[in-house]
Amino acid sequence: MDEYTAEVFVNRDEPIPVINLPSSEDGSGADQTPGKRDRLKRALTHRRTVSDGQSDGPASSLQDRIFAKLLQQVIPTKEIEKLSEMDVTDTTSSFQAKRPGFSLPLMTSNFRRFNARIGVVFVFQNRILRLLSWRYPTHTMSFLALYSFVCLDPNLLTVLPAAVLLFSVMVPFFITRHPPPPTNSPTDPYAASGPPLAPPTEVKAVSEMSGDFFRNLRDLQNCMEDFSQVHDKVCSLILPNANFSNEALSSTVFLFLFATCCILFLASHLLPWRAIFLAVGWFIVVACHPKLQRSLRIAHDEHLLPRERQAQGWLNAWIEHDIILDSSPESREVEIFELQKRVWSSSSIGEWEGWVFSSSPYDPLSSKRISGDRPHGTRFFEDVRPPPGWEWADKKWTLDLLSKDWVEERMITGVEVETEGERWVYDIVYGIGEEEALKKGKGKRRDLEEARERGKKGEWRRRRWVRMVMRRIPPKML
Repeated sequence: MDEYTAEVFVNRDEPIPVINLPSSEDGSGADQTPGKRDRLKRALTHRRTVSDGQSDGPASSLQDRIFAKLLQQVIPTKEIEKLSEMDVTDTTSSFQAKRPGFSLPLMTSNFRRFNARIGVVFVFQNRILRLLSWRYPTHTMSFLALYSFVCLDPNLLTVLPAAVLLFSVMVPFFITRHPPPPTNSPTDPYAASGPPLAPPTEVKAVSEMSGDFFRNLRDLQNCMEDFSQVHDKVCSLILPNANFSNEALSSTVFLFLFATCCILFLASHLLPWRAIFLAVGWFIVVACHPKLQRSLRIAHDEHLLPRERQAQGWLNAWIEHDIILDSSPESREVEIFELQKRVWSSSSIGEWEGWVFSSSPYDPLSSKRISGDRPHGTRFFEDVRPPPGWEWADKKWTLDLLSKDWVEERMITGVEVETEGERWVYDIVYGIGEEEALKKGKGKRRDLEEARERGKKGEWRRRRWVRMVMRRIPPKML
């Protein structure tokens, strides 16, 4: 009475079928010679003949070496070393911070433990396939009846978790603990009273190198193949229509999806969703019936496929006629400011010297000017480069003759705008006056002229040059 019976979940029925999706790559590698991975897969298949009475020590060490060799073939040695040196330092989650880094022995051990416990997923998958394939019609009809009740009354969804736990877990375990008496008549009542007559059931992982372990490996490899084929099929169907490789087609899909979103946003509450889900669910399950598969395939080839080609031709004609794309690349105007500084010397009165070509006008109230930083840029026009991802659309720079406009747009103050000539914008400095110059220079004519000049214009002036740029098209897109 105190002992426990161990039970494992494993798919001991026929193997789960692999999805076969048509692909352009089928048959491309039929004539290739088997490589290291193929030889390793054959070796793993050959190990299925090992008896269950072997000790776990040698088998486990051999399996560790097999999987280690397998992962070494998949992952380069340099990458393994890099991943081993990386530490998980995510401070946002204590759970993530405690997770170990990549380790080949740990990866091997986790895969063995995972494969020993994944059988419950394959059992569930196999039962779903049998349910949809009408293996037992009474089971499928019962499922459709339950599905219909849920569609007609969605509040029943709250009952499903408790009902599944009750009838799929609790009741079988109770029957195992209180088995019915042996009888030859199926009409005899089941007596639930009395003490337990059998030990409780315990679920454990399958033993390694056993037949069940290799059944899980078989189903796992088939599931990986299923996922790979579904992934490739979905990518081949969605990406050509959504990645704008054909911009006209992708623009049409975008337009239809946007219109659908707008319509559903306004009218989704008017649709009979219960009837829609009920009809769709019944159609999918009934269409999976083996006797209807051939009829549906013939109907698709005879009726739907010709109309599909006709609809595709109509769509291509509509796209060609109504979808207009901008073939010219995007263009914008860029600017550069030519800055000149006034140099004072004993032989001349304030000559202007070319200083730098900068992306900033370096006005009197700019942050760089207030902090005392010098303007950044290049000394020559030829060294000015377009922004990253752009290229020049014009051959030369053009002087902006509307200096007053860009000054007003930037709300620059403390400057004097030249509306004629070379269109310079000067700083205005309110510094030494004529009276102070007379005191310092004792009335010299040169000091008076210098004071008047300083009272009008500062030491910096700038003007704006513009040029057109366009987006650079990569060579592989031409």
